[in-house]
Amino acid sequence: MPIGHTSAQMALRDPDIRLMLRVRDDDSAAFGELVERFQHRLVGVMHHLVGNADEAEDLAQEVFLRVYRNRKKYTPKAKLSTWLFTIANNLALNALRDRKRRQVVPLEVSESGPVGSRPAEAPAATRDAPPAHQLQQQELAVVIRRALDGLNERQRVAIVLNKFEDMNYTDIAEVMGLTSKGVKSLLSRARAKLREALQGYIYMDAEPPPEPAAGGDEAE
Repeated sequence: MPIGHTSAQMALRDPDIRLMLRVRDDDSAAFGELVERFQHRLVGVMHHLVGNADEAEDLAQEVFLRVYRNRKKYTPKAKLSTWLFTIANNLALNALRDRKRRQVVPLEVSESGPVGSRPAEAPAATRDAPPAHQLQQQELAVVIRRALDGLNERQRVAIVLNKFEDMNYTDIAEVMGLTSKGVKSLLSRARAKLREALQGYIYMDAEPPPEPAAGGDEAE
């Protein structure tokens, strides 16, 4: 399938788009490369959004399945990561809404928190840390999970994409179907709620920095 002038220009600039164009053209190795390149990031974001490691894995696999099924329709219009996280956002929101409809009792946050693996799967450096440090990290993971759960769905998505994927307002706006101004407002409210929820925890080993001046919410 020939690619148009704009697609060709984007492909020249973006190796991710070049890879997806190979997937579209049925290059047998390209899809495996795509999964390897993005799987860890997608699972991480899904884990932050849904709060469960197994469900995050399943949802990330569903993202790749949808990408493969729709590969022939792919036309580069933005960064590939933006497209992938748009699919991920929709799947995560659907999963959270289905969970509410079923009134499923969520897992204890200590079993599957948003920061890192389950305790049994913790990295060696964490397992070898002093017991007091491990308890502090586990407590902080629980507090952060609860703080994220205290945000509404849109705030949580915006925070996760901004802080864990380092997306700017424009990219987040495209993923969420909002304006950049709307994203800025959403992030400002979410940060205020997180600061309130994490007060007294996030600076357990040091004095907290002074509060920024009123109206000084930064644009990142």
